[in-house]
Amino acid sequence: MPSSFGTRIEQAFAKYGQLCVGVDPHAQLLEEWGLPETVEGLKSFSLNVLEASIGRVGFIKPQVAFFEKFGAKGFAVLEQFAELAAAEDILVIMDAKRGDIGSTMTGYFEAWLGKEAPFICDALTVSPFLGVGSLAEVMSESLERGKGLFVLAATSNVEGKTVQRARVGDNSLSQDILRQLEDINSVSTSAGSAIGSFGAVVGATQNLSASGLSVIQTEAELNTPILAPGFGAQGAALADARDLFQAGASRVIASVSRSVLTAGATGLPAAIDAAKLELSNGLNHD
Repeated sequence: MPSSFGTRIEQAFAKYGQLCVGVDPHAQLLEEWGLPETVEGLKSFSLNVLEASIGRVGFIKPQVAFFEKFGAKGFAVLEQFAELAAAEDILVIMDAKRGDIGSTMTGYFEAWLGKEAPFICDALTVSPFLGVGSLAEVMSESLERGKGLFVLAATSNVEGKTVQRARVGDNSLSQDILRQLEDINSVSTSAGSAIGSFGAVVGATQNLSASGLSVIQTEAELNTPILAPGFGAQGAALADARDLFQAGASRVIASVSRSVLTAGATGLPAAIDAAKLELSNGLNHD
């Protein structure tokens, strides 16, 4: 059996810290980098971000939509990106937000996490809104492959509140999702590991109490990893990471994209280093 994804998260934390660099090659950034909005520009941008991230962070998160925009040629760039990243000491989280049932979900698994997957990655973002139970088979197969999932729970976008804060008994839907992930991780986490392989996506700009996720502020034994976009350009400060996530802070993968990517190809390494330092200070302050 390969090492679990949760174990590899712990190893990455110990070696590189908890910062994740997002690869978001949208049109404005390509223009700021002096690149054309073409497949060639996409390739130059994404491979430069990968190069700057290797050896600095333990996680990188391509936003699949910006590759898919270019059709088959864009996906070819993503395949190349994934193949190059797989040869390095960095965990790739594909931000594709897939989710379905039955054979369709199996198809998504084979595309992203399967043995012959064309898009090689370590984890995939998925939607739970066909029921967390609809992910059960993919979770089982992911464990066998040493792969992971990050399940949308409380996203940063304002529009999500209506659904995510709906009540499921005494809990919000977001809290219910987190509770289910906790139950799954409690029985599937590898021996000796404090972090499970199935995480929650929780936007750093969220009010955790209002989202019904204050549980992660109080439960020191939480073993569900948290992928937290929303730092930087979206408004949350890396320096506030511990205050935002409290007892869950040690399990947060803090994702930044525009706030470092706007530094351009030459300035990106220094921007990543500065973000790492800010996050470290934020996680370790008294």
